[in-house]
Amino acid sequence: MVVLPMTSPVSEQLKLSDFDYDLPGDLIAQTPAEDRDRSRLLVMDRRTGAVSHRVFSDIDALLIPGDLLVLNDTKVFPCRIPAKKSGGGKAEIFLLEEKGLNLWHALVRGGIDAGKRAAVAAGIEAEVVGEAAEGVKVVRFLGVPDIRARLDELGRTPLPPYIKREPVAGDVGRYQTVYARTEGAVAAPTAGLHFTPALLQRLQERGVEAAMITLHVGPGTFQPVRAANIAEHRMHPERFSVPVDAARRIERARSEGRRIIAVGTTSVRTLETAAQACGNVPAGGGTSELFIYPGYRFRVIEGMITNFHLPKSTLLMLVAAFAGRESMLKAYRTAIRQRYRFYSYGDAMLII
Repeated sequence: MVVLPMTSPVSEQLKLSDFDYDLPGDLIAQTPAEDRDRSRLLVMDRRTGAVSHRVFSDIDALLIPGDLLVLNDTKVFPCRIPAKKSGGGKAEIFLLEEKGLNLWHALVRGGIDAGKRAAVAAGIEAEVVGEAAEGVKVVRFLGVPDIRARLDELGRTPLPPYIKREPVAGDVGRYQTVYARTEGAVAAPTAGLHFTPALLQRLQERGVEAAMITLHVGPGTFQPVRAANIAEHRMHPERFSVPVDAARRIERARSEGRRIIAVGTTSVRTLETAAQACGNVPAGGGTSELFIYPGYRFRVIEGMITNFHLPKSTLLMLVAAFAGRESMLKAYRTAIRQRYRFYSYGDAMLII
């Protein structure tokens, strides 16, 4: 599949500071809601900017029969591997992508240079054998037939850096959607964390259809935008796939005039990357480097479920492109006043 350009068309020069806002630190969710679907839900009418306040489980009453939800079924794997340097200091191997048997691209923390090793477990070592890209190392695992088979034992859940605690056993399930099935992500598609099997069943009974696509979320989701002129920012490439079944469901919904609602920014980027100029989304896969910011013309989606995103982030810029920058920032200010919880384990928005 041909990959679309890395940037969006834009009618005006937008600055990084145009996407800033002040967030009290205590609103950054450090733990998930007790029940997935009891998170709060800010509902926004993108035509008027009007907002209302609900609970996520109300979403079955907010969607209408015939709506098509597009969900990202990527599965987070335990990619954070603690290690010890030969001198006894701590290190970490943060796996990104498998390149061969026991050969990975990884972020390496702890100052391990090329040619050096760190102990992962009894008899198992990680050796830095080269550099794949700026900041990304090539790591080979020694003393184990296949490190992937040991990741559930040796690896940890890759909680985002703004969650200021170590992962616990409960994060294994909660930092994962209930429909995750295609392993390969180093961060969760967090808008989907609010769904439960029972809620998905109620939506189906109401006549809301679902289609599964895949985008493996990479570390670029946390990459800060450093360019003052946001058009100069470049996205980290992420692998995606649109199965035949999903493509058929999307085509049928479009032909019947039904709404397509993306669950999360990852689903948005997958659909808009794969879409043809006419809006059709063919089956296939590839790599997305699409950067969506205000001025972008959406070809597929008519609604979005999303969480609240970091200031100056590409995720906030994508949502602002869909709902309008000023309306979005106003809604964020409302959410702050109403004490919504922010970021991965936080509350949600429905923009429609």
